[in-house]
Order: sequence, then structure tokens, then C-alpha cells
Amino acid sequence: MKIITDTGSLYSPEEGKKIGIDVLPLNVMVDHKNYQEYVDIQSSEFIEIVKQGHVPTSSQPAIGVTMEVFEKYPDEELLVINMADGLSGTYQSTLGVKESMDHPEHIHVMNSMTLCGPQRYLVEKAVRLRDEGLSLEDIKKELYKSIAGEVSFLIPQDFGFLKRGGRLTPLAATVGGMLRITPIMTKTKDAKRLEKFAMKKTFKSAIKEIIKYFQDNGINENYKIYISHAGVLEQAKSAMEQIRAVFENVAIEIYDLSPAFITQGGPGCIAIQTIRK
Repeated sequence: MKIITDTGSLYSPEEGKKIGIDVLPLNVMVDHKNYQEYVDIQSSEFIEIVKQGHVPTSSQPAIGVTMEVFEKYPDEELLVINMADGLSGTYQSTLGVKESMDHPEHIHVMNSMTLCGPQRYLVEKAVRLRDEGLSLEDIKKELYKSIAGEVSFLIPQDFGFLKRGGRLTPLAATVGGMLRITPIMTKTKDAKRLEKFAMKKTFKSAIKEIIKYFQDNGINENYKIYISHAGVLEQAKSAMEQIRAVFENVAIEIYDLSPAFITQGGPGCIAIQTIRK
């Protein structure tokens, strides 16, 4: 069985090779120039381009690239773990490619209903369970258990990116006009859009609100917490210290957000997410 994911997992194709998976790169476009993220452009370069005032767009992995990867494994079962349907067109695009293949019954496409750190965890869990000898169906059952215990929060710095990306509910889109507030966004129940979770005066109080949610919902050492950021490592580290002071026994990891995510969340945004192991 082969495991395939997209760069929504914050895995680059090169990193994927090291753990024996294929990674489909999402695309970003700036000034009519297309880049495969983690292949043609890295997050730090991308942030600098965006800060110069260029307005980026993003798109799912190219259909031809997905077909090439599927064609590499004509006789194997494939488990594809895609980022959340609705927040990206990747899942629907992958389903379309699957149906065009000679043996679509061998291709199993999962909507992870998440992205970034938790999606990365699902990929790593799938690899571990495969190597332990579990069947594809049993692996999927275990992944769905983790998905049921996932929650994501986003603290944007520039609401314009979220508005342009069209991933907000209509009500949430009105939040951006408010000055001197720190909005906390979360996924809708179907994980297809973002909605307002809370409004706080400072970043520190926003983290405190997320911590309270984690406490109220029983987050413990059976979960992992991920903090991903768009060029604000020190702020991400301060959030980690604040969270770690309360959740001493919970593993916390920090990652750079991908260019495609930065296209939607904007430079300076921070995602704080958790998922059940």
C-alpha cells in the first residue's frame, strides 16, 4: 500500500520521500507566475514577495501531476489523505483524477477535514500503522478516530487575505472591519469554511481563550498540539510557552505555514490546532 498526501500537510515532496510517501504540491500564483509550493518556492521567499504588495492566489495540485503519481503504482492500493474539502479544491480534484484511472477501485481518497499540523499527524499515523501491518480499512478507521478529535483555530493579522480567499462565512467576513481586536477563527462543522470563534483585545488573551477551550474539551497527553505560523516564529514560540505552562504533558510542535495557506491566511497569521493521537 502506498500513502499519498498533498502539501497541505506541510510536507514537501522531498520530505515525503524520506518517510516513503508521495506528496502532491499545491500551487501559488503571483503576477501571473505559477509556483509549486516547496518545489519552486519556499514560505520565507513567498512572504517577502507578498509583503511587497503582490496579491497571490492558490490552487490545488495540477491534475497531470496527480495522474503521474497514481500511474506510478498501477497494481497497488493507494491511500490519499487530502486537506479539508471546501478549504481547498484538492479533495474534489483528486476524486476526479481517481475516476479517470484504469483501476479506481484501488484508490482510496480521504477528506481529512483538516490541514497543516493535524493533517501531517494523520499522514504520519497512517505510515506507522501501515508499517505495523494494519489493513487499509483498519488504518482508515483509526484515522477517522483522530479526525473526530481535531480542532483548529486561526489568528489572522490581515483579514483581507481571508476575505479575498472566500473561505469565510458571510458573518465572519464582517469581523475584519473592526479595529484593535484579535479575531480567532475556527472551522465550520463541515470543515468547509471559517467562522468567528471569539474576539479578544490582545494576542495573549486570544491564546488564553484557546487554552480555555482545550481545557473545557479534555485535551491531554492523548492529543498533539500544533502551532504553525507565517513568518512570526517568536510569536509562535510565545504562544507555545503560554500553552505549555498549562498542558505540560502534551506534545507541541511548531511549523512554518505553506505558501498556499499564507495566500489564504496572510503573512503573520498563526494556526493553533490539536488532534487526538
